[in-house]
Amino acid sequence: MENFDSLKKTPLFERHIALGGKIVDFGGWALPVQYPSGILEECKAVRERCGLFDVSHMGEVDIYGADAYNYVQKMVTNDVTTMIPGRCRYAVMCYPNGGAVDDVLIYKFAEDHYMFIVNAGNTDKDFAWMLENVEGDVRVENNSAKWGQLALQGPAHQAVLDAAGFEGEIPVKYYTFTEKMKVAGIPCLVSRTGYTGEDGVELYCAAEDTVRLHEALCEAGKVCDMLPCGLGARDTLRFEASMPLYGHEMNETITPVECGLDFAIKLKKEYFIGIEALRQPRTRKRVGLKLVGKGIARPDAEVLCNGEVVGVVTSGGPAPAVGGNYAMCLVKEEADENGKWAVSVRGREIECEFAPMPFYKRK
Repeated sequence: MENFDSLKKTPLFERHIALGGKIVDFGGWALPVQYPSGILEECKAVRERCGLFDVSHMGEVDIYGADAYNYVQKMVTNDVTTMIPGRCRYAVMCYPNGGAVDDVLIYKFAEDHYMFIVNAGNTDKDFAWMLENVEGDVRVENNSAKWGQLALQGPAHQAVLDAAGFEGEIPVKYYTFTEKMKVAGIPCLVSRTGYTGEDGVELYCAAEDTVRLHEALCEAGKVCDMLPCGLGARDTLRFEASMPLYGHEMNETITPVECGLDFAIKLKKEYFIGIEALRQPRTRKRVGLKLVGKGIARPDAEVLCNGEVVGVVTSGGPAPAVGGNYAMCLVKEEADENGKWAVSVRGREIECEFAPMPFYKRK
């Protein structure tokens, strides 16, 4: 077995190995890319039944204090004015030049307490950026090590929770959460959120309870032939749903406006870091393509429109839920959506057709 001593591990590391997970280095974390069932079967389970993911590597940063609201408003592109406790909201933290520090999920507990869920590989960078911008009565704490996080995704997630047994109200509306629940007797925060394009919940528990919760959900999952799922399925599912991935669809030089995240950018706000840059006319845009010819478009492959190189692929691969190979691309704003599209793979131009996003949308 490979030596993973130098990598960070979630509380479920030993359990992943026991379940046959193929462990890889994911941004410094030892995580399963897939289980013996394979990526395609794991994707199918989530789309048709249910799948369970370990996302304990994600970062959790708490914001406390009388000025917490003003601080959050300054830090993110979205507007939290209308948020009430028990709500989640997607947003992006930007640099003054408009580039993305990270995309985050905001949880509001009270007027003086918010939590940001940040990408695992960005946790330290994000936390440093957040500390650097503290003003007034605000305290920022990186509590990532205290939490375990599991994503239970798919149409049968409710049946799995029923079989596991729970106390409290499961959130009904998307992007809401219940703070004090018990699942299989374990205290949990449960939110109606996910990164798969499928209905489901994410469960946060104390780090020391993660193994017990995972075991209980796997046992309960027998009611629908639920599968444990790895990073490969998670990436394929989010790609099918055309959800952006930091480091691909956005980064420190790609703005959330270029990424097409208008729903999460409120330019009528009085201020947030990067607002002036994001108010400038967009010069690049994210588009979707379906490959007509044989081949797979990989990140950084050149994208052509009417014979001219207009951009690059940011994510590409098969979309098993809809069939065929697809690509998300960052291209010049003026690129003609009705033009003749192609991607260059190993010196060969593969014909493409323009594909509206999301590639997959649940019924």
